[in-house]
Amino acid sequence: MTETTAHDSAARDLTGRVALVTGAAHRIGAAIARTLHAAGMNVVLHYRSSREAAERLRESLEARRAGSVRLAAADLARFEALAPLAEEAAAAWGRLDVLVNNASTFYPTPFGTVTEAQWEELLATNLKAPFFLTQAAAPHLREAGGCVVNLVDIHAERPLPGYPVYSIAKAGLAMLTRALARELGPEVRVNGVAPGAILWPEGMDAETKRRIIERTALKRRGDPLDVARAVLFLVREADYVTGQVLAVDGGRSLGH
Repeated sequence: MTETTAHDSAARDLTGRVALVTGAAHRIGAAIARTLHAAGMNVVLHYRSSREAAERLRESLEARRAGSVRLAAADLARFEALAPLAEEAAAAWGRLDVLVNNASTFYPTPFGTVTEAQWEELLATNLKAPFFLTQAAAPHLREAGGCVVNLVDIHAERPLPGYPVYSIAKAGLAMLTRALARELGPEVRVNGVAPGAILWPEGMDAETKRRIIERTALKRRGDPLDVARAVLFLVREADYVTGQVLAVDGGRSLGH
């Protein structure tokens, strides 16, 4: 076996490695957790208030592989909760290989009506928490030669009308991805995934959905599994990729 082949083989084996996924109880976070678990990883499922959903997901995953899932509750808007969350995840199996910063807060903030509380909340979950959680997890990730994947958004590049604060926070997360790739290399890779039309916000009308789909090159909505597979690629296959944000948007960001 050549040196290159041996390296490739090791990079693709995730058995027994550990991932912390924030906001893992529902939606895209749950799909990411399932996908990493199916690839052989032990998973720490973070949640804030969705304990029942997190417990159901744990039961489902542990039915496939017993003793492979832990739950961790934390309010990511509270700075003092971040370092303990990283330590709890690393202590579960004595290592931490992957951090997926998926948890997010999303709601409209029409310009002219934005409050300081809205600004603080949206930046706390979408930008501040990923930075300080990564900082807390960094020693464990360095030891494992691990990686970070941030869930960004196509609106980090093209702001969503009526959502300026959310768009600003996600733009910051895109820069965080590049900046921390510099800071944490060569031991730790940091990348991002930017979903497009995957899951609709609550209350979105049919005409708006139709217009969004029409603006994609593939003329269809994506699935949470599309995002989860992209995360798995960055974790398992992309050993020479860091500081990048991969758009999973059906070509919507091409613009037309």
